Amino acid sequence: MPEKTALMIDGAFLKFKLKRRHNRFPTVQDISGFCASVMGKPPLANAQLFRIYFYDAPPYQGRVTNPLDGAITNFADTARTVQNEKLLQDLELQPNFAVRRGVVSFQGWKLGDAALRSITATPRPILANDLVPDLKQKGVDMRIGLDIAWLATKRIVDAVVLVTGDSDFVPAMKLARKEGLRIYLETLEHPVYVQLKVHADMLL
Repeated sequence: MPEKTALMIDGAFLKFKLKRRHNRFPTVQDISGFCASVMGKPPLANAQLFRIYFYDAPPYQGRVTNPLDGAITNFADTARTVQNEKLLQDLELQPNFAVRRGVVSFQGWKLGDAALRSITATPRPILANDLVPDLKQKGVDMRIGLDIAWLATKRIVDAVVLVTGDSDFVPAMKLARKEGLRIYLETLEHPVYVQLKVHADMLL
């Protein structure tokens, strides 16, 4: 019997890897093509796709004020926000896709990487354009872990393909294997902690 298989994607991770591969922001076609290539790999050749779960956080769309010069940035109007929101909306309309959304919150301001290197090399006063918003993604890892546990304990699928480079999912992977699911791991050749590999049945 073919394994009923769920493909679960850490969206931020996949977008990062595809952007480096194609040298541009990924499209729906890029992501759909990636999913097809994963499900076409020899270990999954006879698998029955249950659903593709894509986990990501919609871009932050608030307004923030730079504390040094008072400049206001409206994130809802940025090209990055428009690209990311459109991608999620388009993915929601694809066959067999389910988009799970976390949130992005504004945590304040921090020195940008270039400014930090510059000030470390040559100490100087901090300027307004040295500061960048500190944005944190929340809820995505939790949703992935909960869905893996739900699929496993309800025996909705026989196998999970997890696309990530994040070792935070190890507890959910361990639970799924105890419940009898097979775990395939796709890291896109990203260096990962060995524990992530240990608790997968097979690396793709």
